[in-house]
Amino acid sequence: MDRTPPNRDLWIVWLAIAFPALFTLVYFVLLAGTASVWQQAAYGAGKLIQFLIPAFWVMLVNRERPRFRLPRIRDFAIGAGLGLALFAGLFVLYYALEPASFLNDLREEVRKKLDDLGVQSAPAFAALAIFYSLIHSGLEEYYWRWFVFGRLRRLGSFGAAVAISSLGFMAHHVVILGVFFGWSTGAGILITILASAAIAIGGAIWAWLYDRTGSLYAPWVSHAFIDAAIFAVGYDMIRPGP
Repeated sequence: MDRTPPNRDLWIVWLAIAFPALFTLVYFVLLAGTASVWQQAAYGAGKLIQFLIPAFWVMLVNRERPRFRLPRIRDFAIGAGLGLALFAGLFVLYYALEPASFLNDLREEVRKKLDDLGVQSAPAFAALAIFYSLIHSGLEEYYWRWFVFGRLRRLGSFGAAVAISSLGFMAHHVVILGVFFGWSTGAGILITILASAAIAIGGAIWAWLYDRTGSLYAPWVSHAFIDAAIFAVGYDMIRPGP
């Protein structure tokens, strides 16, 4: 039986929700323009702390033994089906918006941020894409769905857990989107708001999927597809012309 005091779990959940947005603000905004080594160090340290929080809290503080269900074919099928739909939807949206002039500024911002992070060649970009699509997506599902949503679900209603965890998942993306699209033009603000809302909706879908299947594999696979689509769009944007 779980005897964890609810208030103790509650404060760590709020910390877990706030931390990614705060450290993204540091490495993506406050350290912008500094030597790339400082941004890379801040990014690496922040991610290490972020993904250690759930394991540290659950296993060392609460002394619980996490249990993860073994993968099932159905989990992968559901995740792949949803992921392919999201993948296709993102490409349809991208090609619909491609003629828009604001994408030219976005291309330059993407190139600049990649340079800041030390990603300056096609192999480096491919390695980053593989890492984010296959590994980072799983770590985010473990963090946002298994830990944040899972703890909130134990503390309150399903609806509140979905809403709070999804808005938390969205928060650090707002920082990134605001840098890429900007807050100085109507188009930039609109795109940032719409893309942020789409991320929150995606987080809600993955939380629901995790709750329904009892497995992280379905949302992980789906998340991996959308991350792969984002990198594919990014590469198409910055690759040299014919």
